[in-house]
Amino acid sequence: MSTPMNNPTIPPRADREPKERVFHGDVFVDDFAWMRDHDDPRLLPLVEAENAYTAARTGHLQEATDTIFAEIRSRVVEDDVSVPVRLGDWWYFSRTSQGAQYEVHVRAPFVADESRPQPQPGVALPGEQVLVDGNAEAEGAEFFELAALEIDRSGTRMAVLVDRTGGERYDLEVRDIATGAVLDAAVTQVGHDLAWSFEGTHLFYGRRDDAWRAHQIWRHELGTPADADVLVLDEPDELFNLGFEASRDDRWLVIHSGSQLTTEAHLLDLTAPTGDLVLVEPRRHGLDYSVEVDDDRILVTHNETHADFELAWAPLATPGRAHWRTVHAPAPGERVLGPVPFAGFVALFMRRGGLATATLLSKTDGDRPYGAPRDIPTASALAVLKPGSNPSYDADAVQLVATSLLTPRTVLDVRPDGSSTVLKTQQVPGFDADRYVEERVWVPGRDGTRLPLDIARRVDVEPDGSNPGYLYGYGSYEVSIDPAFSVLRLSMLDRGVVYALAHPRGGGEMGRAWYDQGKLLDKHHTFDDFVDCGRWLVEQGWVSSDRLAAEGGSAGGLLIGASINQAPELFRAVHAAVPFVDALTTILDPTLPLTVGEWEEWGNPIDDPQVYAAMKAYSPYENIAAVQYPAVLATTSVNDTRVSFVEPVKWVQQLRETVTNDPAARPIVLRTEIVAGHAGSSGRYDAWKQDAFEIAFLLDQIGVAVRPSAPPRP
Repeated sequence: MSTPMNNPTIPPRADREPKERVFHGDVFVDDFAWMRDHDDPRLLPLVEAENAYTAARTGHLQEATDTIFAEIRSRVVEDDVSVPVRLGDWWYFSRTSQGAQYEVHVRAPFVADESRPQPQPGVALPGEQVLVDGNAEAEGAEFFELAALEIDRSGTRMAVLVDRTGGERYDLEVRDIATGAVLDAAVTQVGHDLAWSFEGTHLFYGRRDDAWRAHQIWRHELGTPADADVLVLDEPDELFNLGFEASRDDRWLVIHSGSQLTTEAHLLDLTAPTGDLVLVEPRRHGLDYSVEVDDDRILVTHNETHADFELAWAPLATPGRAHWRTVHAPAPGERVLGPVPFAGFVALFMRRGGLATATLLSKTDGDRPYGAPRDIPTASALAVLKPGSNPSYDADAVQLVATSLLTPRTVLDVRPDGSSTVLKTQQVPGFDADRYVEERVWVPGRDGTRLPLDIARRVDVEPDGSNPGYLYGYGSYEVSIDPAFSVLRLSMLDRGVVYALAHPRGGGEMGRAWYDQGKLLDKHHTFDDFVDCGRWLVEQGWVSSDRLAAEGGSAGGLLIGASINQAPELFRAVHAAVPFVDALTTILDPTLPLTVGEWEEWGNPIDDPQVYAAMKAYSPYENIAAVQYPAVLATTSVNDTRVSFVEPVKWVQQLRETVTNDPAARPIVLRTEIVAGHAGSSGRYDAWKQDAFEIAFLLDQIGVAVRPSAPPRP
């Protein structure tokens, strides 16, 4: 490394080793290509030096960070209990306790003729059993993630998947619930899918290849060594990933092999776990479908006849396309997402007007086994409805979660007749919704497209051109970022910050066409839309021209990097979390995790010169200009498999080499978690501290003073 490591006040300068990359006649010289070798002994000291520099450069933010962390704690009920849900003879729920980083997963016996229990913090219910205490499991580890907890049908054993590094490779354990004894720990380093056979004799799990593609499903007989496990399905096509789950009645293993555009589904009878797979419909390029089992039928969500999908059904005995019959076709402005079937009805989830919602379908007799939909109303214009915890096929109500930017998370049961019961409303000490306003506006994009933009602000904030602002976005993979409540946001809103949530093309908010218009050769729309939303906030007077912050993570980090290249003058500060900022280099290397499967999202720049040119035009690392940029905070984790931590390391180095920023006024800093993955810190207090630091950085840069507004929780 060029800079001595013993002076954290000087930004670290990495060794420059120019290396040419040549494709389609284009030559790009990458001074930091050597960092792609994760085993290079210079890399970790560089990361540690970056952390030291960031600590030195942001040391003045410690009081603000502590204040915001205290505010977050003050708005969270730390001793809390989730809503119990019934599965078989037990009620399942989780507890959190003040000072404890992780949830404790528990259960209590179901008692006939008694209503749903109302557990209280710190008070065990009669017969309550601890399933997994995350705090005990995480003791001595810097990271802990419980990826799966599956109970067998006897209710006596559980299978868990645990990661203690952040690399999203999980170890499988089968435990006796009554004693906690480990009955089987033969299988290690597997994917996140897990399912029991019907009688509990076998477990199904997935494996990933060297490119981190979920490519195999295996069957493990309890009590046998892992090398005796049987391969159930292998997916050789590098564009496709395998995923699976047990059907809601536990009788079928439902397997989906899918690329970005095409899906193929298989079924396996879990009452005969060593039997053969049943193919639902052979893959056909562009046919995207998913399957749910509903008694003696299947429910199929597919795009064969509608770009925004439809719901169909077919007999389980003859599940192929020739037997699919329409249940619900989308109306204009609807996007059908998929069903959650119950013994007595079906909950169908969809998007309407750009927001997530749900409708209920009754079950009938005869040739049309599903009745007309019954919509579920929401409490506000920006409220969304999403599925809650629904483990039981035999339940008489669907659990839903309602929320908006200013509506705390509300859990409710909705019955087939449309009646509902509120089970729990998130308690937020000190929060008064009447102090704020939320709305959706439609921003005119540069090509005439109307762009949805969600805004929240304190009720007394006016568009006078003086306000600080914050803009968040994602815009990839047809992922929809719906307006949802967050206590973190209150620390900004209470200080007069105008909060805005953009929905650029490339996401799924407005249906499949919205996604299609923001991918491949049209990916530039994603960045254009985000910039246009930011400019609208300034032009309409909601945000001062020099007080706008922006944030995005992962592919949203690509959005941030591309947007500040396009309009560096628009933003005063940005946070790019686990950012995909060296996009072209990554997508040119098919040996890297996820790359080949991503070619249907970004295109294949190896074979297609148009794709190469398009990606080169927006890849953040390759388009930095020698002008003043916003202050930049990049955050990442060494064990991130999805986006290599070297991408932000390279990007930060290249930014400092190129831009004209005053490093004191507009710093460019990188903060890296040494033991964590794509989601960052795993414990809730550690995550809040990380959040508080990131908020403090942005507020400091946009001129928002952070003075204590809430006392620390004792």
